[in-house]
Amino acid sequence: PAGPPAGGDAGLALLGMTPPDAAKYGRLVMEGGYLARIVEYNDATPQERAITFCNAGGMAASGPDMRRWLARVGNDNTKGEFYLTDIVALARQEGVNVAALDAAHDECLGVNSRAELALAEAAFQSRARSRFMRDGVTLQAPDTVFFAGDTQIGADTVIGPHVVFGPGVAIEGGVEIKAFSHLEGCSVKTGAVIGPYARLRPGAEVGEDAHVGNFVELKAAKLGKGAKANHLTYLGDAEIGPGSNIGAGTITCNYDGKAKHKTIIGAKAFIGSNSALVAPVRIGDEALIAAGSVITQDVPEQAVAFGRARQVTKPRKG
Repeated sequence: PAGPPAGGDAGLALLGMTPPDAAKYGRLVMEGGYLARIVEYNDATPQERAITFCNAGGMAASGPDMRRWLARVGNDNTKGEFYLTDIVALARQEGVNVAALDAAHDECLGVNSRAELALAEAAFQSRARSRFMRDGVTLQAPDTVFFAGDTQIGADTVIGPHVVFGPGVAIEGGVEIKAFSHLEGCSVKTGAVIGPYARLRPGAEVGEDAHVGNFVELKAAKLGKGAKANHLTYLGDAEIGPGSNIGAGTITCNYDGKAKHKTIIGAKAFIGSNSALVAPVRIGDEALIAAGSVITQDVPEQAVAFGRARQVTKPRKG
């Protein structure tokens, strides 16, 4: 059932398939190279159920013809339902040839349950993995990596195990994404290293040769070329200049309970560990924020800022 006879024409075309298990798909009954009728499984005879060429559900016809046939579809069947497939018989009654084209069965999977949805998703993921590897992307554990339909990844990128791509991700070539990272709505430029256990949320932009390390989350944040946030950091609604270093435990306090505010960090700034940057705030180029500081005011370039209680050390009693 590859198509109509050579030189033939058809006023209605259907998509068919030959699945490994025909199960309860409607059967396509062919005569002389054209489709004679579709028989729903519940209405099929034992001989018709033995047919392996099945209805995949797709139809194509001219608009006027389709509207005319739809108006004549009835519900005289065992279920009392209106079968779209009755259009085939209506077209044949008018002397219209009906073609049936055989498509790959995994392109036409029916989804009527969560289990069937999982099978369709698995088929998509398998094709996506094969395509990316064919295009020069290394998947260290292919079966554990999951893609969205619009994922873009350049050649020579290496992706570790258990990485998940949500919608809207664009990765340039030469990137490394380590294990257990989750990316959505973000972009990553050449030479960057992501993860392990990193999360890039919508609006995250990671520049060339930048590092986003373990348990680091970016949301609506731009990390400049060569900038690093290697551990335990939240950067939301922020811009980090090229070459800056964000110490472990740093957070941008971007939400005041009513609105989001922005943190801007200049080039080659050094943010000490466990710092809280209360937005809106600007940190100048080459500024240094002492570890453990809570910064609520702008810091000029090349300045040193700290905001924490002074340490007091006393001898232990007894």
